[in-house]
Amino acid sequence: MYDVVDIQGAVVTLMTILGHGVDVVFVPRIAALLKRFPQRLPAKILSPEETTDEHRPEDPQFIAVRWAVKEAAYKAVYPYHRPTWKDFSYRSLRENRKPELRFHPSSSRVGNIHVSVSHDGDYVFASVIVEVSTE
Repeated sequence: MYDVVDIQGAVVTLMTILGHGVDVVFVPRIAALLKRFPQRLPAKILSPEETTDEHRPEDPQFIAVRWAVKEAAYKAVYPYHRPTWKDFSYRSLRENRKPELRFHPSSSRVGNIHVSVSHDGDYVFASVIVEVSTE
């Protein structure tokens, strides 16, 4: 991040983008996969933080959101990193806080991660922007 002065004289902080990724998931596709692999699919894509009692790994919408977010995040950090599904942990909107995505491996390049998720009928859309670390 760095500060610049805009045309009206105000100081604005800019961020340097490492990458931007998007993904769209068809929820019935995830439901079919969950029907075929009810334990294996959640075990493959959910991080340990995402498998607590408060989460619903049997819910196709729950899995579809995490699938879309993690696919978008992979696209945002590639080729600097080649993360696995479990390298990311997603927390949805709660207690008036924005959704949060965490990258678990330590990295000198990955800074703040911004995530947005939208649901519409049978589709989940995710967008992830990753900043370059300032440290």
